[in-house]
Amino acid sequence: QVQLVESGGGLVQPGESLRLSCAASGPLSSIYAMGWYRQAPGKQREQVAMLTSGTNTKYADSVAGRFSISGENAKNTVYLRMNNLKPEDTAVYYCYVAGLPLNSEWYVDYWGQGTQVTVST
Repeated sequence: QVQLVESGGGLVQPGESLRLSCAASGPLSSIYAMGWYRQAPGKQREQVAMLTSGTNTKYADSVAGRFSISGENAKNTVYLRMNNLKPEDTAVYYCYVAGLPLNSEWYVDYWGQGTQVTVST
């Protein structure tokens, strides 16, 4: 069974930094994309950053220039470095993976359990 294990959330003050990590484990033959979504109370889940084919990155306009996504292919791990955090970044952050299960021809979307990031004085 494929599992995504996230870590790194917490409570920080505005202007501070955090790094989120997500490691995928289980029977996958390949991974096409790894990334992060977030959901704030009363709002829809939104894409924050995505890493595709190990090298291509995409960011939401609200985090571009402050957040940086990177990955370690050998470890099936993706990171999100968040700098200059703002109160509006407060949300539950979810790891996302588009992976190809063993003996399958179709990619499947996998989600982590979510990690809370709170930015407050």
